[in-house]
Amino acid sequence: MLPKEVLFSYFPKNTRARYNKLIEIFSSLDTAWLAQKKDFKETKWKKELIDEFFFWKKDFDEEKAEKILEQQDIVYVLPNDPDYPTLLQDVYDPPFCLFMRGSLKECAIPLAVVGPRKNTPYGKHVATELVTELVGSGVSIVSGLAYGIDAIAHSTALLAKGNTVAVLGGGVDKYHITPVAHTELADRIVESGGAILSEFPPGTVPTKFTFPKRNRIVAGMSIGTLIIEAGKKSGALITAQCAIDAHRDVFAVPQNINSPNAIGVHKLIQSGAHLVTQASDILEILEVEARTQYKENKNVIPASPTEAIILQYITHEPIHIDMLIKKTDMQSAEVTSTLTLMEMKGMVKNIGNMMYIVYT
Repeated sequence: MLPKEVLFSYFPKNTRARYNKLIEIFSSLDTAWLAQKKDFKETKWKKELIDEFFFWKKDFDEEKAEKILEQQDIVYVLPNDPDYPTLLQDVYDPPFCLFMRGSLKECAIPLAVVGPRKNTPYGKHVATELVTELVGSGVSIVSGLAYGIDAIAHSTALLAKGNTVAVLGGGVDKYHITPVAHTELADRIVESGGAILSEFPPGTVPTKFTFPKRNRIVAGMSIGTLIIEAGKKSGALITAQCAIDAHRDVFAVPQNINSPNAIGVHKLIQSGAHLVTQASDILEILEVEARTQYKENKNVIPASPTEAIILQYITHEPIHIDMLIKKTDMQSAEVTSTLTLMEMKGMVKNIGNMMYIVYT
């Protein structure tokens, strides 16, 4: 039997807000799943949506869904599971269920690397050069498996014997990998110890509406986002904005001013993105060496006075971020960014709903 969190994720029109409303009204998703149509009126769902849900539920084959997961080695990951990406808890509208092939155990320091589907030769050269060095320093590469920079980032990470994760805008089952031409690449990612994941259940065909949702996961599970190239309307800019909204660092590679793939990148730099000319620019800002050392030696002392102050108030008893801000008398942005860094070092853990505990 699949958990009800997983079953509800198969309903195409379920959102985080609707999911939370179900828990609020019915106390549990088990109760919500067994509820009658008349009981759903309390959820404030529109009548058309309620009708659609019960029509869908009537035809939903739970046994078939579970069989597909087993046959294709797909696992589901819920927010309270150890494998749920820690940083993803902090984004707006975090997925209430992820479907995954492979493993995130080797995804130590995730960095999103994105760009256009139609990259320039310059973009390919830069992406290859930067990713190779980043992977060599212990960084995991997160991208979207699309044509262009995404595929280059994944492939380069694999060639460099590094870890990479692909986030999809559709199902992770072998019959719905998009683009189809990257099915083999997806398999190689899994076989190498990486993962492909999605909030969309197996069988989901990606659309123009699912890719922006995919982008928020790419940025949300990453400590920072590197934009290799981006035109005026590039989807990479959506990923960059998601990173900004999650208070993550954004990095951008300067371009030839006459290149159509320069407009978006240069606008990001003008808006405050870190200008990148070499991998060390990223490694230094993300303090990759310090993170790596911390994972090797858990007894490392706090790297800054801010970390030391925050650690005074975080124990094995959960504490909400708002209480931390109040107790430390620091700015919200400073506490948020420091906690993000501490999570990546393995010092603290967000156990959900912005509640933190010391992680030992």
